[in-house]
Amino acid sequence: MKIFHTSDWHIGKLVHQVHMTEDQKHILEEFIELVKEEKPHAIVIAGDLYDRSVPPVEAVELLDDVFSKILIDLEIPILAIAGNHDSPDRLGFGSKILKNKGLYIVGKLTKEIETVVLKDEFGPVNFYLVPYADPVIVRDITGNKEIQSHDHAMKALIEGIKEKMNPQERHVMVAHGFVTGAEALETSESERPLSIGGTEYIDANHFKDFHYTALGHLHSPQKVMWDKIRYAGSLMKYSFSEYRQKKSITIVEMDETGEVSIRQASLNPKRDLRRIKGELKELLQPHVYEGSNVEDYLMVTLTDEGELIDAIGKLRSVYPNVLRLERVATAIRQGNEKISAGKNHHQRTKLDLFQEFYKKVTDIDFTEEKSEIVAKVLNQLEAEERGK
Repeated sequence: MKIFHTSDWHIGKLVHQVHMTEDQKHILEEFIELVKEEKPHAIVIAGDLYDRSVPPVEAVELLDDVFSKILIDLEIPILAIAGNHDSPDRLGFGSKILKNKGLYIVGKLTKEIETVVLKDEFGPVNFYLVPYADPVIVRDITGNKEIQSHDHAMKALIEGIKEKMNPQERHVMVAHGFVTGAEALETSESERPLSIGGTEYIDANHFKDFHYTALGHLHSPQKVMWDKIRYAGSLMKYSFSEYRQKKSITIVEMDETGEVSIRQASLNPKRDLRRIKGELKELLQPHVYEGSNVEDYLMVTLTDEGELIDAIGKLRSVYPNVLRLERVATAIRQGNEKISAGKNHHQRTKLDLFQEFYKKVTDIDFTEEKSEIVAKVLNQLEAEERGK
């Protein structure tokens, strides 16, 4: 069985107050073309279809259009769950009516975990759809008063599933949360914390009895302990902390024994999200930007010293989608270090004191040219002071 594993579409996302819907429409059109080419048996979306519980109208229309093309035109079933960004009630509305069209979408967690059985030439594959739910909700549903964390909650839900699992069949878990193993996982700024104080973490060992676990929540495509437990990652880059990540769709091929082979297919965004760094004058030179997409969403770090006039306006004349601008030279170093004159400051010249201050504030060497300029200014000030 061939499965497309994807997650974290976040349709309706705003990045630095810019609507991403047009870019999402482009990437989802590419996704549909990949579906046509690969012809998977099923598409799994592991949560966060929308970016917020009340998505904008254009986001709802886009998801409806994509689902219609996949379900009606291509006749490929979709299995989806709610993530922590989704509204369980809104996402699950009409799900019973749509099952006969191949849409299996679970918004709210129920006592009986939604199980979808799909068949290939080797027999049935059981998909267990577990939407995101706070531990207090799981405690209520299961009646297990000991559930205090996401780990306790997932363990209890999986124990209930395993009681009914046929060991002779193949099993796929679909879940949304922060699943951890022995290795550190890559995270990003755009992932909303699920809880505070470490109670959001879920032990990957709970999933070891499933032939494949399709996870959502973390935005970087990555495995957790084993290849068969994976995050597909987000559809696009949604923060500058993700600029190095390679977004993709995870394609899972499962044989008759449940062994899986994994490969990833990349999609090409309309506009990438990148970071560039340098002096303003240099970044505006054609040899710097030619060959790249100047329409990309950019975070620009300027290394110029001194004041700059309308830096953002000049940058946007070449790069229209600059979303964030930073300066390096003017940034004061953070931490407990105190900026002070040091010992014997009464015996030192004003120029010496200024040089020390400049170095501490900017971490840039004070050149001879700068010394001459400051010395001239100090001499003028002292002359004016004497003339009073």
